[in-house]
Amino acid sequence: MSEAVTRTVTTPPGLLASLDPLLREWLPRQRWFAGKGRPVTGFALVAATELLPPTAKLGLYHLLVRAHQPLQPGHAGHEQPGDCYQLFIGVREALPPRLAPALIGHVSQGPLAGRTVYEALHDTRPADLLLEALRTQARIGGLRFERDPRQEIRPGLVPRLMTVEQSNSSVVYGDTYILKLMRRVVPGVNPDLELPLALAREGCPRVPPPTAWLVTDAGDPAGPSPTGEPYVLGVLQPFVQGATDGWELALRELAKGEDFVAEARAVGRATAEVHTALARALPTVTLGHAQMRGLVHGMTERLEAAVHAVPALRPYAEDLRSAYTALDDLASEGRTWTAQRVHGDLHLGQCLRSPAGTWSLIDFEGEPARPLAERRMPQPAVRDVAGMLRSFDYAARTVDPPQPDWAAHCRAAYCAGYAEAAGRDPRTEPVLLRAYETDKAVYEAVYEARHRPDWLPVPLAALRRLASADPN
Repeated sequence: MSEAVTRTVTTPPGLLASLDPLLREWLPRQRWFAGKGRPVTGFALVAATELLPPTAKLGLYHLLVRAHQPLQPGHAGHEQPGDCYQLFIGVREALPPRLAPALIGHVSQGPLAGRTVYEALHDTRPADLLLEALRTQARIGGLRFERDPRQEIRPGLVPRLMTVEQSNSSVVYGDTYILKLMRRVVPGVNPDLELPLALAREGCPRVPPPTAWLVTDAGDPAGPSPTGEPYVLGVLQPFVQGATDGWELALRELAKGEDFVAEARAVGRATAEVHTALARALPTVTLGHAQMRGLVHGMTERLEAAVHAVPALRPYAEDLRSAYTALDDLASEGRTWTAQRVHGDLHLGQCLRSPAGTWSLIDFEGEPARPLAERRMPQPAVRDVAGMLRSFDYAARTVDPPQPDWAAHCRAAYCAGYAEAAGRDPRTEPVLLRAYETDKAVYEAVYEARHRPDWLPVPLAALRRLASADPN
């Protein structure tokens, strides 16, 4: 493939119809599928691109499909356009044994009748093609493969699909790069590209700078934005070889009976450096009473819904509500706060420690379930701090017996490290910090009650503590 390749492609009519019955069974089983619990009743094709023509040996299609699902389980007559997913569909006569786990199914009708289709990211040739397209800044159909012109991409790196992803998929190339491919996609500026690019311009070393990215301008009349905003589909970044994520490292130290204070302090410094760089790179805003009233209203609504969904919260509801009213009272007295762009979903698993001991922050997508516009809104930086404080609590309660003192020491060290780098300690804003930590723990209680009931005692323990805290 030569530099700046542009290739016009066509896809066979009836492609999605031929794949439809297989995708209805396969898609809901994927870890990154967001509509679990509701059957898929059909698909709408947002975009289709033929990356490799389906010869006797191998074909490759890139699809953006919108899954139609009923509004609620058991209400099949009330379908609505659901989430849009990015799919990489490989086509072969038959799968070799090494690709058996990637099987989607055998096509019985349409242009691919008689062929076998599979999740192509498991296969080295399709993964090679993606890196080469990024390296050469290719244009294939509606797909644009772009890269930072100051960075070169070495060809021929061996790919491997990582198997630990949840909401996305990642391919590592020769321990040099990692390509994160979004699975559930929405049109608009994705913070997972926007924020690392901004941090790279600021020279912040705490976040791996984007090397290349994949976008498309496909319009989607069924989606939330019919204006043709681009979709960010993937981001290539340097791979931190030999790195350990903070969650894994914390659990390892807990299992050995070791403290995590020095590392928690270092993570606090890293967080503050990222926040400081983001505040320089992107606009900040001042939140007065009107803005805080809206924020408090949202927190209160989430608490009311959680109490209805999780009866175990009822004894604490009134005291938890005081965490929000105390914040509203401060705002009504004229207190203001600065809001800026933040990580949005910060926890120990989003922090990487290199073999040299340096900490980095990754995955700036925010909470994928929240609307993109909300994820891109400026927030008080303490929102990220609250997420990390909750993460220490979670780690401490994975062992038997739980180690609340371990968590308390880590939380204090994290805030102290943050203060060293930022010049301000999050604990000097106790009302704001309590409100955000309460909001996070309320979200956790609903999640655990629905998905992992055995873990519900973890956020409940925090909510008991937060309910009894002095609101002043």
